[in-house]
Amino acid sequence: METKRLVKLLVCIAAFLLLWFLPADTFGIDNLTVVEHRVIALFVFGALMWIMEAIPIWTTSILLMVLMILTVSDSMFLPLKHVGEEGFGPVISHNAIMASFAHPIVMLFMGGFALAIAATKCGLDINLARVLLKPFGNRSEIVLLGFMIVTGVFSMFMSNTATAAMMIAIVAPIIAQLPGKGRIAIAMGIPIAANVGGVGTPIGTPPNAIALDYLTKNPDLGISISFGQWMMVMVPFVIIILAFAWFVLIKMFPFTQKRVEINITGKFRKDRDAIIVYVTFAATVLLWITDRYTGIDSNSVAMIPLGVFAVTGIIGKEELKLINWDVLWLVAGGFALGVGLNQSGLAKNLVASIPFDTWPPVAVIAGSGLICFVMSTFMSNTASTALLVPILAAMATGMQDVLAPFGGAETMILGVAVCASMAMALPISTPPNALAYGTGLVTQAQMARTGLIVGTVGIVLGYTTLILAVKLGLF
Repeated sequence: METKRLVKLLVCIAAFLLLWFLPADTFGIDNLTVVEHRVIALFVFGALMWIMEAIPIWTTSILLMVLMILTVSDSMFLPLKHVGEEGFGPVISHNAIMASFAHPIVMLFMGGFALAIAATKCGLDINLARVLLKPFGNRSEIVLLGFMIVTGVFSMFMSNTATAAMMIAIVAPIIAQLPGKGRIAIAMGIPIAANVGGVGTPIGTPPNAIALDYLTKNPDLGISISFGQWMMVMVPFVIIILAFAWFVLIKMFPFTQKRVEINITGKFRKDRDAIIVYVTFAATVLLWITDRYTGIDSNSVAMIPLGVFAVTGIIGKEELKLINWDVLWLVAGGFALGVGLNQSGLAKNLVASIPFDTWPPVAVIAGSGLICFVMSTFMSNTASTALLVPILAAMATGMQDVLAPFGGAETMILGVAVCASMAMALPISTPPNALAYGTGLVTQAQMARTGLIVGTVGIVLGYTTLILAVKLGLF
């Protein structure tokens, strides 16, 4: 295994050095500066490292930020610094690169992680699951639907991985008592619902937040989508896909035992810490949903639970260790690449060099989505989105009129985020898939078949939903 990783690492380094030393005119981009040339080499190096996973993907993000500071920033290694020379180009602010880790979206996810940790600590998550599952009775097919709905709802506000882990732990005794293929349906239903449910809110999964940030913060696009608007459009999409996935699962893996018993014990705590968590959780979600009316953006709202839980001692230094820092670093690395593409001028030059006027807009929109879908099947969906969205955001600024009949920049950029979440055909595609595969109940072939069916329908419906949302003025 170590030899395999070493070979991958050497391949990535070789590609980086090759691109670094290639003549600038090789790339076919007019007026390519030295800094832009270096950013191309760094971009490809990061992409290969993320795809091949020569080292853990979050460490690739840190490595990229370090390399960018040393090679293309205003704090670069002195022998590489030739600012002012003809063709060298503008350098990137090292402050902007470092600020990627304190990006508002990173803070948004940190707040989400804090909520999830506090909810688990006081038992809110397991008790909510018990209450929400109660109406579904004990008929096997309806119990499956109940688990998928509850998983989907939790995934809108919690980490998909944490949600899947919790729900798989809950269903383990149920699966143990089931004969036949029905156990496969439940084991598969959890990761599908976790992946799909994440689409429902901007914080449900990192690709959503990345796409939304580039869409709303780009001054040339001027598109603003609130937390509530997002949910108004995407929650119905989640409901439809979950219903379709449920239908597919009960047809592919029918239950032979008609009834199952759900035994989730425990009561809602009423102590001081639990009440603080309940109130803060409800207030945070309410503020997220109503951000358009309160004037507090969702990134700022995410700081509230962090502040409340830290001051009240609900989250201390031990709980801080439970935050998914790897996810935060991965997202930050994607933003750092975006900073490099934009501040160096490469994004603008790259877009100017591509003859988009000869491309049908449908090909641009669908092609970018399919590329993200394929990439996310084999690598982190966050990394895939972080690679594609900065380029698409730059493309969209020069294509707004052409894209307008097909939902505009909103459809192209947000469509990539939807496609990233629909990539769930393999155990390596998402952590929830890996957890389900780890139960030993699902084969790779079964996961691939189910994931491709649900994912393909999800992509088609996702683009249809986005186009209709723009046409109806919901975005």
